[in-house]
Amino acid sequence: MSSQYKFEDRSTEIREQSKVKLTDLLSRINEERKLERNRNLALSVAAVSAVTVFGIILTL
Repeated sequence: MSSQYKFEDRSTEIREQSKVKLTDLLSRINEERKLERNRNLALSVAAVSAVTVFGIILTL
């Protein structure tokens, strides 16, 4: 009987700690999207620059 009490007490503690605000999740998702967009842009610029430099080298 005492083990059941400990389990119930522990499960309420876990439930209280695991509450997540929807606004926090949405803001985190938006920040990750911005970071991913910036990374993709930087990668695209690097790829275009590499192709341009390679093209200039070939024409010389």
